[in-house]
Amino acid sequence: MQKIIEIDQIKREFQVGSVLVQALKSVSLDINKGEYVALMGPSGSGKSTLMNILGCLDTPTAGSYKLNGKNVSHMIDDELAQVRNKEIGFVFQTFNLLPRYSALTNVALPLIYSGWSKADRLERAAEVLEMVGLGDRMDHKPNEMSGGQRQRVAVARALVNNPSIILADEPTGNLDTKTSYEIMALFDQIHQQGNTVILVTHEEDIALHSRRIVRLRDGLIESDLPTESAELKK
Repeated sequence: MQKIIEIDQIKREFQVGSVLVQALKSVSLDINKGEYVALMGPSGSGKSTLMNILGCLDTPTAGSYKLNGKNVSHMIDDELAQVRNKEIGFVFQTFNLLPRYSALTNVALPLIYSGWSKADRLERAAEVLEMVGLGDRMDHKPNEMSGGQRQRVAVARALVNNPSIILADEPTGNLDTKTSYEIMALFDQIHQQGNTVILVTHEEDIALHSRRIVRLRDGLIESDLPTESAELKK
């Protein structure tokens, strides 16, 4: 199996006033291409810090992080921004859509930074919106859509660049139960198409859509099990 993520003994410390907070103490983790992994843990466990490092939004204090064979642990902000745009598709709990733009324009935005022509950007964005079931909503703005539709737009935007990883942070946190299941069915479909999906959630039923659950506690990995075993151990 091809490793897409190789994390070796990473630590992340923050100085809060006179106190040194160890958000991650020594975390090692490998994720293969095409895996579907859920990161879980109580508040303060380090899962958000780990997600920020995986998503190249932050760098570790110590240890190494290789993404697709490239060491990204000590990159400067501009380099990290390039890696993020090329390698990672983000889906956030709050959707993070631009309110004045249509679904089509929102989805096409990441392609501007990749140097696509306007015609190619719009064609690719339309293709991905069709894929997530929003072919008839392309010209709608976020406030003209339901929460579930907005999250589908966010998923389409995450997919538009053909990233190595889809990183979803509490993607159903603002959705009702029925809509949550619809969005998780969409993630199942994305995974079946060969994408690597990493899901951050505190909800057990959402985590069970993944194939592997990594639980963090106090800045360390507490367990790392296939979903069936993780469910039995709970």
